[in-house]
Amino acid sequence: MSNIYYDKKVTDNERRDGLYEGDLYVYSPTSTTTEFINFARGLIVEAFGDLDPVTAQHELPVEKYVEILKDLKPRFIHHPESKKYLRKILKERGCDPELTFFDVPRMRTSTSDDYLTAGIAYAFHPHRDTWYSAPMSQLNWWLPIYDVEPGNVMAFHPKYFDVAVKNGSAEYNYQNWQETSRKEAAKHVKKDTRKQPGPEEALELDPQIRIMTEPGGMTLFSGAHMHSSVPNYTGKTRFSIDFRTAHLRDLKELKGAPNLDCACTGTTMNDYLKVADLSHIPDELIDRYMDGHPQKPKLD
Repeated sequence: MSNIYYDKKVTDNERRDGLYEGDLYVYSPTSTTTEFINFARGLIVEAFGDLDPVTAQHELPVEKYVEILKDLKPRFIHHPESKKYLRKILKERGCDPELTFFDVPRMRTSTSDDYLTAGIAYAFHPHRDTWYSAPMSQLNWWLPIYDVEPGNVMAFHPKYFDVAVKNGSAEYNYQNWQETSRKEAAKHVKKDTRKQPGPEEALELDPQIRIMTEPGGMTLFSGAHMHSSVPNYTGKTRFSIDFRTAHLRDLKELKGAPNLDCACTGTTMNDYLKVADLSHIPDELIDRYMDGHPQKPKLD
């Protein structure tokens, strides 16, 4: 069973060790994370105009909603302010800027009542990020932009942190996804036909953990943790931000969560930027991961 730590003061090394064993770390909002979500809210309000973004889905045809997100999300992802905030947040959380690498932040939307669950607002089935060519040392950071409740957050399924699951990761290659499927996200409105790795056996989703923080509060977890989008029937759209980090020494030493069942190829490591100077992970290290996880899965 995962341990959940709230505002616990530990070193980054201690925290990573716990996260690789399935622990969850939860942090209260800070002035920096509050500024970050206020910046995100500014872009959201600009995109939705006079409509309340949390309930705008009830007043717009889904095709119009997709058009708004199609412009809003890339603007947020690639805005230089987004990287500035991430670098500041990571330094405040004790991450070594010379050894910590991050990818660009993503703005996520979870609409209510099956309004939009495909493509640009994909509703994630139970999965590990490591099925998607992420390294076993990847850590995920998640924070809500507006108020959330149990019916529109994400769920963790701790039973499977140390239990292998049959899945389709062997058919997934991140570089192929980048070249083809990711670019087509906005085309998938009613149904998402892009092939993505998921469980290939029935899962017991309970017990599950749902964490609610104030806007700007952060939840930190391993990319190997099984998690999913909670089916949203609250009548409100959830807006959130997530980003990922990896520690250079852990990547070199193949340290991270255990690889129980990941058989994907390619790697997301090309996307990572060093906190200190925005440089990339050395090519020779990335090459070690291109043929798949160096930590071979226990499940064939």
